[in-house]
Amino acid sequence: MKIIIAADSFKGSLSAGEACSIIAGQAERVFPQAEIVQLPISDGGEGLVEVVFNMLGGERKIIHASDPLGREIIVSYLQLADGSALIEMAGAGGLTLLNPREYDPLRTSTFGVGLMILDAIKAGADPIYIGLGGSATVDGGTGAATALGMRFLDDQGERVSSGGGLVKIQNLDIYGLRDLKYSGKLIFLTDVNNPLCGPSGAAEVFGPQKGATREHVRQLDQGLQNLTELIERETGSDLTEMPGIGAAGGFALPFVAFMGAEIRSGIDFVLDLLKFDEKLVGADLLITGEGRTDAQSAMGKAISALAKRSRAVGVRVAVISGAIGEGAEKMLELGVDDLVQATPPGQDLETALERAAENLKNAAQNYLVGLKSELSK
Repeated sequence: MKIIIAADSFKGSLSAGEACSIIAGQAERVFPQAEIVQLPISDGGEGLVEVVFNMLGGERKIIHASDPLGREIIVSYLQLADGSALIEMAGAGGLTLLNPREYDPLRTSTFGVGLMILDAIKAGADPIYIGLGGSATVDGGTGAATALGMRFLDDQGERVSSGGGLVKIQNLDIYGLRDLKYSGKLIFLTDVNNPLCGPSGAAEVFGPQKGATREHVRQLDQGLQNLTELIERETGSDLTEMPGIGAAGGFALPFVAFMGAEIRSGIDFVLDLLKFDEKLVGADLLITGEGRTDAQSAMGKAISALAKRSRAVGVRVAVISGAIGEGAEKMLELGVDDLVQATPPGQDLETALERAAENLKNAAQNYLVGLKSELSK
């Protein structure tokens, strides 16, 4: 028997590597003769650099940047042997850098992430991959683009570089961006296909989890609409409906518009680097999982891509996640055979996070023992 274990991180509790190791331990115990292959994964969000570094190596470049509220921090990104660079936007623009009381997408900015991109550009990296996920921002990428020399100006000629100022922008100045003369490629990696504005857009879908009230959501959505109208006036292109442009608060917008940046699937990028399809050959079972599996998981996230690829070659797929939420049953349509919740019924969130490793271990053991019994009949 060959078992592939390819878990994503359980946000707030377990890294992808830790989750895979826990599940693998139980697989080895229940199926001692099996070939167990561990493939920690990331869909472009937190953990992306760790996953790629553990797989390919590279050099961690350490720089001074700023967090979403402008406080100085030390961050790192990955320089790879092929000349490319890999940046996690969550490293300088993520929610995990803030106290929950500080969540405020009207104030937060991606400026610090822009400093990371700027450093990679000056180092001559090409392409530069930017993983989008776990962001604290809905600034339409204005903060990051400002770090690269672009200016977003209100009617007084003052700079704007945060979500709350998007509705005030009246003019764009891209000369500083052009002065960089970067001829390489920026590639944004994301796990979502949301457009920029509207009911499925950056503000409406992701704003509340970043601290936005209903009024904030309305203001941010209007601001993103204003920004895209100004960009359309400059470029002639309407990017509001581009799949994935709403990821991380519209982060990629100015870079797609003015630098020819691309948006790609984060999980497909990682799975291709891992040579996942080759490793899947001869497998009998794939076990994956994440912190919470729900309707969003079926919308391009990591485990949906794993399920599709596995079903295509007839491999059984099990999902063991911290929580199985509303809409998770959609995963069954994508090729998942078994959905398992690791958190015991009635356990509160704080306890579940504290006991995440124990819960995952018990759930994996129970599932695998049950599977062994089923296969022996």
